[in-house]
Amino acid sequence: MTDTTRKSPGVEERAGSPESASVRPLSSDNAAQLGSEQKILSFAELSRWGSARDNARVVHAHGVFDLLHIGHIRHLERARALGDHLVVTVTPDRFVNKGPDRPVFTERLRAEAIAALDCVDYVAVNLWPTAVETIRGLRPDVYVKGSEYTEADDDVTGGIALERAAVESCGGRLEFTDEVTFSSSNLLNRHTDAYPEDVRRFLAEFSTRHHTDAVIDWIERASSLRIAVIGESIIDEYQYCDAIGKSSKEPMLAVRPYSMERFAGGVLAVANHLASVAGSVDVVSVIGGSDPASGSVGRAHEEFIASELHPSVTRRFSTRSDGPTIVKRRFIDRYFFHKLLAVYEMNDSLLAGPDEEAFLAQIDSVVGEVDLVVVVDFGHGVIGPRAIELISSRAKFLALNVQSNAGNHGFHTVTRWPRADYVTLTENELRLETRDPHGPVEPLVEIVAQRMGCDRMVVTRGANGCLCRDHDGLLIKVPAVATRIRDRIGAGDTFLSLSAPCVVQGAPLEIAALVGSAASAHAVATVGHRSSVEKLPLIRHIQCLLK
Repeated sequence: MTDTTRKSPGVEERAGSPESASVRPLSSDNAAQLGSEQKILSFAELSRWGSARDNARVVHAHGVFDLLHIGHIRHLERARALGDHLVVTVTPDRFVNKGPDRPVFTERLRAEAIAALDCVDYVAVNLWPTAVETIRGLRPDVYVKGSEYTEADDDVTGGIALERAAVESCGGRLEFTDEVTFSSSNLLNRHTDAYPEDVRRFLAEFSTRHHTDAVIDWIERASSLRIAVIGESIIDEYQYCDAIGKSSKEPMLAVRPYSMERFAGGVLAVANHLASVAGSVDVVSVIGGSDPASGSVGRAHEEFIASELHPSVTRRFSTRSDGPTIVKRRFIDRYFFHKLLAVYEMNDSLLAGPDEEAFLAQIDSVVGEVDLVVVVDFGHGVIGPRAIELISSRAKFLALNVQSNAGNHGFHTVTRWPRADYVTLTENELRLETRDPHGPVEPLVEIVAQRMGCDRMVVTRGANGCLCRDHDGLLIKVPAVATRIRDRIGAGDTFLSLSAPCVVQGAPLEIAALVGSAASAHAVATVGHRSSVEKLPLIRHIQCLLK
C-alpha cells in the first residue's frame, strides 16, 4: 500500500538540498532578522548546528503547539530569556495522540507559526514521539516546559520524567516557566467547528458532572481485570482495485486488482483492543480446519492470526473440521474507497460433534474464572445453544453484542441469549428485535431490556451517538465524537471493547459510553483493523475532549 502518512514539504525534504550544506550561524541579536522560512530546519540541519555551535547557552522547548496562543508566546519568551538561543521542536503529526481529529494544523503549519516569533531562533519537526532523543542530540543547557508539567505524576505519558533524565545526563537542567496557561484543546473545542454545538454543549455539561481524572481512573483500574473474549475469528480482507468500467455484454462492473490488505477481525480485534487496558485477556474461538482457496488442510490462517494478535493475549482456539476460518473479502475502489462487493468464505452451520465439544471445553476452562466475559456473536454458526447456556450460566459478568449482518439474514437477534449484564446493539438491531422499523427508539430500549432482564444497555446510532439505559431505567444520550470517518468496520465492536471494562467496575453508564465513543472515533478514523485502540492515546483523547 502507498504510505499515506502526512509529511511536511520543506522540512525533512530539505536535508539533501544544496542549501542544507551549512546553517547560518546565529548571534544573540540576529534571530529577528531571519525570515520564518530560514528558521525552519530539517532535523539533520538542526543537529549539525548543535554540533558546531559556540559557547552560547542553548535553550530547548518542545511541544505540539496545535493552536499558537498567548500562553505559548509568553512561555517561549520566558524560555528565550534563560539563554542565548532558543530552539523549538514540534511533535510530528503521526505522534500527536490527542484524538483522531488532531492535530488540527499540520506539522509544517505549526512550525511556521512558531518560526514567526522573534524570540525563536530555530524550529524543527521532531522525529520521535518525545523530546528525549532530541535532547540527547542537541545537548541544550536548559530544557523548558510549562508550569502544568511541574507535577510529573500528573503526566500520563511519563515523558517529562524521561526528558528530565535526558537533559540532566547531558549536563543541562529542566526549567518550568510560570506564565499564564491556556489549553489549545480547550480553545479548539470551544471556539472552532471541530465539534458541532450539541457535542460541545454535552462535553461542557459532562465535565461539570464528572472530573476528567475520575473518568481516566476507570480506564486505569481496568488493568486489574481478567477478561475472556468469546466468538468468531474473522479475517477481514480488503482487495483494492481500479474500476475499469461496465462490461459491454453483461450488466457487470469490471475491475483491475491493485493490492490486498488483511486484518484480524471479529473477536480477534476485540481482544487486541482489550489487551491495551486489561490485566489479562483470553480469546476463545474457532479456526477453520481447511482452506478452500488453497486446498490445504489444517488450522487455516493460524500463523497470520498469531502474528496479528497482541502478544499478551492468551489464545484458546479449537478447530472446525468441516469449514474454513471465516474470511470476509471486500473489493474496494482504491481511489474513492467505495466498497463494491463482499464475498464471505465460511460454513455457517452450527458446530456439532467433536468440534462443538472441543469449543465448549475451551469455554469451560476460562468462563467462570474471569471478571468479565465479552461475547461478540456474529451469527456464523460458532456459538450454538449449548455454548449460550454454558456462558450464560457461568459468567460472573456478561457483556454482549449480537450482530445482524449480511451473513445471518436477520434471523439472529439478541434475545437468543437468556441473560446479559450489559448489552450493546445498533439501532437497526434493536428495531429488528422489536419488529418496529419506524417508531421512537426510547420505548424499544425498554422492551428489549425487560425481555432480557438486562438493566444496562447501549444502543449505538452512528452519527447520532448512542442512547444509554442505566440500571435505574434512566435514558441518557451521548453524542458521537468522531470527526473523521474513513471506515466504519468494527466501530460497534470497539465501543463494546472499551466500555465494558468500565461497566463491570460499576462506572456510570454515561462515563462508559463516552469512553466507548472516544474509542470508536479511533476505529472509524483508520482503515479496517489496521490499528488497535491503545490506552495512552485514548486517555489523551478523553482529556482533550473534556478540557
